[in-house]
Amino acid sequence: MSKRVLLIGDLHSGHLCGLTPPAYQIKKRKAGTTKRNKWADLQAQLWGHYVELLDKYAPFDNCLVLGDMIDGKGYRSGGSELITADLEEQCDMAVDALNQVRLHARKGYKVVGVYGTGYHVGEDTDWENIISDRAGMDKIGAHEWVSINNCIFDIKHHIGSSTIPHGRYTALAKDKLWNQLWTERGMTVNADVLVRAHVHYHAFCGGPGWLAITLPALQGMGTKYGRRRCSGVVDWGITVFDVDDNGSFDWHCDTVRIEAHKAKVVKL
Repeated sequence: MSKRVLLIGDLHSGHLCGLTPPAYQIKKRKAGTTKRNKWADLQAQLWGHYVELLDKYAPFDNCLVLGDMIDGKGYRSGGSELITADLEEQCDMAVDALNQVRLHARKGYKVVGVYGTGYHVGEDTDWENIISDRAGMDKIGAHEWVSINNCIFDIKHHIGSSTIPHGRYTALAKDKLWNQLWTERGMTVNADVLVRAHVHYHAFCGGPGWLAITLPALQGMGTKYGRRRCSGVVDWGITVFDVDDNGSFDWHCDTVRIEAHKAKVVKL
């Protein structure tokens, strides 16, 4: 039987522009010195689009979650970009987001995850273990190989980025080559689909018998780092694979243009 697989990553729950369930979204109030109402609008839009996408592609048989499920303490910006600095509460947000997928799943639904970057999810404590337990993941690790109808998914969070558009494919091709070299040594399995996250954009490359992709993020645009230092485009959305009985697959990355992300022109 064909299986539908959802691939998501970079929720960054707990950040002002992270994926935030309704119970945790900040409420609008009379504007002061902060941009509170802007964040309230963004959080509502992101969650609304998330549920719409799940409705569109449900039901799911499996889900692969590629890390940075929470945002962490936000040390570099003094916690000024957080809804809450309480990591347990951030985990609650991420669990709610993952449980939303479970509401759109078939009987026998299974989930595998990988850890995100230490800055966000813990250098000395793996906070994503809490999320894994409470969201009912079947496994979480640093680098996993998952067989779905004999199609091998090689999943890991981190991958290098590039400041030039055409350079975004190089890191994917490099990781696939390393996968093949490890396979030749008999230390891993040759992946049909290599998946990475971390970079918050969707790119893909491939050849006969293999595909390598980076996932769009589920964190919206608006971080201080991104606004002040980065130039590249950001993608927001989910990726869905349909894997046939024989291991062949079709796939689609559905990215959404978020209205709240559009730049505003200052008229003088």
